[in-house]
Amino acid sequence: MSQPASPRGTPFSYATADLCDAHLENPVDVVAEAKVAVVQPGLLRDFGGRRSFHGPAATVKCHDSNVRVRQLLETAGHGRVLVVDGGGSLRCALMGDKLGKLAEQNGWSGVIVNGCVRDTAILAQLDVGIKALAPCPVKSSKRDPGLKAVRVIIGGVLIRPGDWIYANEDGVLVCHEGELML
Repeated sequence: MSQPASPRGTPFSYATADLCDAHLENPVDVVAEAKVAVVQPGLLRDFGGRRSFHGPAATVKCHDSNVRVRQLLETAGHGRVLVVDGGGSLRCALMGDKLGKLAEQNGWSGVIVNGCVRDTAILAQLDVGIKALAPCPVKSSKRDPGLKAVRVIIGGVLIRPGDWIYANEDGVLVCHEGELML
């Protein structure tokens, strides 16, 4: 897979651990407001061909329906990360091979799903980052389209449209104050 590039064209070559070291000033036993938050470890699994991705967030909140997910992935991603809050439902998949291919073709850096995905063998071959809770072969409903461009909470972290997402094998970081640099 090719090295993912930031929207500014520079390769994303540092780890989430390095970003934590540089931007989380307080040790874990100190309660303080931080500009970087870490999504609950172990919650999300990798399903896409990219293991490391980042970009500004676009958000969707839906339950067992992927209408808004498709609508956004049909648009130009411009290196963004689509964050889908499916409420943690394991009843059906909110993304499969067709939506994964749309994400890849339309320049999305990645997709994070607080729910399930399907067609995982094909998703693993795509040059896009995909993290989700689990696989599920059942397709979603098309009844309730859900909401886009809203605040969502995934793994205990508030994510707003435009927040910066950094993801790799070690976890997912969310920055509320713009793009991080080392």
